[in-house]
Amino acid sequence: MEIGHCGFAYHTKGYHSTHHNGFGSYLLRLQTEGSCHAVVNDQEIMVEKGDLLLVAPGEYYQLTIEDGQASGDFHLFFQGDWIDKWWNRTKKPSVTRIGSDDKILSLWRFLIAEKRRPVTDKNNELMENLLRSLCLYIERIIEDRSSTTRPFVVTNMMRYIEEHATTGFVVQDVANHVGLSVSRTVHLFKEYIGKTIMEYAQEIRLSTAIDQMKYTNMTLEHIAENCGFGTYPYFHRVFKKVYGVSPGSYRKME
Repeated sequence: MEIGHCGFAYHTKGYHSTHHNGFGSYLLRLQTEGSCHAVVNDQEIMVEKGDLLLVAPGEYYQLTIEDGQASGDFHLFFQGDWIDKWWNRTKKPSVTRIGSDDKILSLWRFLIAEKRRPVTDKNNELMENLLRSLCLYIERIIEDRSSTTRPFVVTNMMRYIEEHATTGFVVQDVANHVGLSVSRTVHLFKEYIGKTIMEYAQEIRLSTAIDQMKYTNMTLEHIAENCGFGTYPYFHRVFKKVYGVSPGSYRKME
């Protein structure tokens, strides 16, 4: 696996480049500020903040940023056998709207920082694994966006709940995250997932609690608080209702 140029660019004085025969490697470009105009093969794309461009080797590529128009982007050139397999196993659209995803931005920043280190200090294994994580997470977003089983807004709700289940949230938080009313949020989630938002959150909390009972020495009271149940009596009641035994008994069986 080879990681070429990896960095962040910010333009205010205009920019234009055309690559008729594309690049010799893959390109990822995430628009983080402003907008620009791109052409990938025969597809003209108005690239807005939160759009991710994916360009394969040899594809015609043109990028134009108008003079006086602010535009910021993360970009990455990379290639290798693993990348070829990753690219070809699922359809990769030329542009995907991912928004301001903190996980992707964090991975990208870590990769940039490691790439900039002096050769004697670089950790190639770490860079390769950061790149793999970035690619796999992008693939998940693309799959979520293209899912035919549910609207992406519902998947977006699921991801929010998965991230915040153990730290506490209310339904209003989920509605605010996806930009819908509470009633519409509740209705859509139940329609496509078959359970309420809080039932889904509770499943995640229970699963997390079981992992912590198996693999840590934390007290059950600490686990109850750490997994979002608040108090142990409530955790005990919910756990026994679902699994038929108390958390203490379950832990002994494991």
